[in-house]
Amino acid sequence: MFYRKSVRKFSKMTESYGHIGSVVATYWFISITLVFVNKSLLSGGESVDAPMFVTWYQCLVSVLACYAIRTVSRMFPGRFSFPSLQLDPHIIKQVLPLSVVFISMITLNNLCLKHVTVSFYYVGRSLSTVFNVLLTYFVLGQKTSLPTITCCAIILGGFYLGVFQEDVSGSFSMLGTVFGVLSSFFVSLNAIFTKKVLPAVDGNIWALTFYNNVNACILFLPMMLVFGEVPVVVSFEYLTSPNFWFLMTIGGIFGFAIGYVTGLQIKVTSPLTHNISGTAKAAAQTVLATQWFMETKSFLWWLSNMVVLGGSLAYARVRQLEMKNN
Repeated sequence: MFYRKSVRKFSKMTESYGHIGSVVATYWFISITLVFVNKSLLSGGESVDAPMFVTWYQCLVSVLACYAIRTVSRMFPGRFSFPSLQLDPHIIKQVLPLSVVFISMITLNNLCLKHVTVSFYYVGRSLSTVFNVLLTYFVLGQKTSLPTITCCAIILGGFYLGVFQEDVSGSFSMLGTVFGVLSSFFVSLNAIFTKKVLPAVDGNIWALTFYNNVNACILFLPMMLVFGEVPVVVSFEYLTSPNFWFLMTIGGIFGFAIGYVTGLQIKVTSPLTHNISGTAKAAAQTVLATQWFMETKSFLWWLSNMVVLGGSLAYARVRQLEMKNN
């Protein structure tokens, strides 16, 4: 009797850990693949010098993905649900401020990836934690603890060392780094605006994703005209290449999917475990990038990555303890 119970318990534990492992692996795969796909689209062999067009198309794919999932949910209502996708002008207006921040975030993110190496990409965008703390204090008026400030100082130190070592190696891009810092700022700002706007869609993250991407598709059109991307796209030599459109579509699908698997990973683990997983994924992505692009890095360059990763992990742990105490 005891043996049977032990076997059943072990079987359930194995199944549970197997499910968690598959979710984490899916998150890693989608996140890392998305970075490499976007890098190829922005500065690869068949890249187009129109980052806003690339981002616009990926937002369009996200909108279409919402409609596709909504159709499937109606066919199988017992399996999963998806919110109604009727466009409400009032909600569109309410979500608009978030959408402006959102398109700034993803555009700057892609511009950063266009100009920096994939191996430096994580460090180049590592200041989002620092901006989170600053915006929490200056916008929300919440005080910051000394341990949190210490973690931010560690991240800043790692960022500075990483920039210095990237410059020493000869692959430093000032423009890409500036885009990375600005992208980090808008990542933090996006989190604040998301919390403010969520009540407009009754707290439904899928509805917010839909409206956000609809607004983005509209807002990108005049931006592409103003920045002269339309002639670039029209004259692009690989515009009819199946490989180009395949990568564009994969980027859009994975860009949409990353939001879902991020939420799923938090659900099956915890926010702290998600942060640890994200940090470990960034380390794996950096190592993979140096191997894929056959880059040789110095000890101090690797140290800068370890400092940023360590500071980020420490911050996640400090925040968890603070939330628990409060």
